[in-house]
Amino acid sequence: MTPEVAVSSSAFPIAQETVDAFHRGAFHLVQPVGRGHRAGMDAMMLASLVVDDRPVRIADLGAGAGAAGLAVATRLPKASVVLVERSADMAEFARKSLALKENAHLAGRAEVIEGDVTLTGRARVAQGLPDDTFQHVIMNPPFNDPGDRKTPDQLKAEAHAMTENLFDSWIRTAGAITRPGGQLSLIARPQSIAEIITACGRRFGGLEITAIHPREGENATRILVTAIKGSRARLQLRAPLLMHDRPDSHAFAPLVDSLNNGRTGYSRLR
Repeated sequence: MTPEVAVSSSAFPIAQETVDAFHRGAFHLVQPVGRGHRAGMDAMMLASLVVDDRPVRIADLGAGAGAAGLAVATRLPKASVVLVERSADMAEFARKSLALKENAHLAGRAEVIEGDVTLTGRARVAQGLPDDTFQHVIMNPPFNDPGDRKTPDQLKAEAHAMTENLFDSWIRTAGAITRPGGQLSLIARPQSIAEIITACGRRFGGLEITAIHPREGENATRILVTAIKGSRARLQLRAPLLMHDRPDSHAFAPLVDSLNNGRTGYSRLR
């Protein structure tokens, strides 16, 4: 990712947003400056979990400005994506992103729904998320524990702070809107693994979990999870991914760099 730098001086006001290039310029994102959530590697690694050459529909729950969903649609030219975001402010950034000329190749394959992921039944359907609609659902839920140090930025706080039963409510929605045999993909902190497994319950099976470690010998900082609706296959813990494969280097390991920049996807084992 090569973000634009906001310039501030007496002659130039502070920029309120930037246009940032992802996947080495393959698509661009309009993002807020100094407030709200700015997408980075988490979103790109999440996007890498969708590997499907069919003309599939994808729901990106809690999409923010649309980074993960647009990354999938950019890498998979037959895919279409629905960006679901509760915050009116962030949903508007997603709309601005879709309007960029740099994203013309996504025209007609991406849309924004300003809606609440946790709604159920008719309320969920009314906001544009009917049952059994999507072959893939992806999510990067808020990951900070409520006890963590709070940010004064309300927009960022909403994007980052977990709520009670968060994974249960988000995965419940995913289970409702995913087609039978469809795939759930998410990225989270390792501390959430038990909640994720419990929330999948009988909705999703065949879980495959990959821990992401900064370097060899260092604890995992994220987990990648995929699961299949209706599957009864057993859980598998996959080989870990090392972000940096040399202790003296800040460069990404080759596979991680390819996943982060949309040159390849991270396929399931089965």
